[in-house]
Amino acid sequence: MYCNYHTHTHRCNHAAPDERQYIECAIAAGLKVLGFSDHTPYFFPGSYYSSFRMRPELTQDYFDTLLKLKEEYKDKIDIKIGFETEYYPAYFDKLLDFYKGFPVDYIILGQHFIENEIGAHYSGRPTDNKSILEEYVNELIEAIDTGYFTYIAHPDLLKCTADDSFAQTQYLRLCQKAVASDMPLELNFLGLSSGRHYPSDLFLQIAGETKVPIIFGVDAHKPQALNEPETLRRATTLCEQYNLNLIQDVDLIPVKSF
Repeated sequence: MYCNYHTHTHRCNHAAPDERQYIECAIAAGLKVLGFSDHTPYFFPGSYYSSFRMRPELTQDYFDTLLKLKEEYKDKIDIKIGFETEYYPAYFDKLLDFYKGFPVDYIILGQHFIENEIGAHYSGRPTDNKSILEEYVNELIEAIDTGYFTYIAHPDLLKCTADDSFAQTQYLRLCQKAVASDMPLELNFLGLSSGRHYPSDLFLQIAGETKVPIIFGVDAHKPQALNEPETLRRATTLCEQYNLNLIQDVDLIPVKSF
């Protein structure tokens, strides 16, 4: 495994501390590139704030800490600094303005809620409502069209339990758009190692048939996740089983380029 761009820090309130340990584990695993992409700050109206993401006032420390480590480890591994970001149309422009104050190497799309989050369906919770999956895919497609995202994290996060044929239609729509846009989709190691409903066999089948580019993403919330040979072996087996179009690296889209 050459790279991982999906790594969290303690600032999101649900990941282990000490960025140095993440880097050491990545080096031990033979990674050449390690991207940190903690859950982005966001700017919502009123007093609402989601507890699983970094707060804006921690962003400067995030970059200061990682830029120092990037310099310290430059001869051993290439450190990149970004965010895992939702696409919420009502608040996205304000977030982009905020990003301009920092050297953001890339953002990956992790659509944890549909619509604009407040009062909306959490994407990680299965649903039998077809319209929720359709809206989820609509938003992923809209996000691709913005041109800001480097790849889509856990694209099969939202599981619709109502009808496999409907889910197939939606996954096909997403994969076809991703192929046309050269947008990689992630095979998520956290879901694989913890026995979650993703990576989805249904999604992987369609991904293999459409030859959409697939990138490995550890989704590391603890340093040890970056060096788990068994998870890597299982992911590689899935690639072979579904004939996935696995890519080893991606071209980052830096926010400062816009």
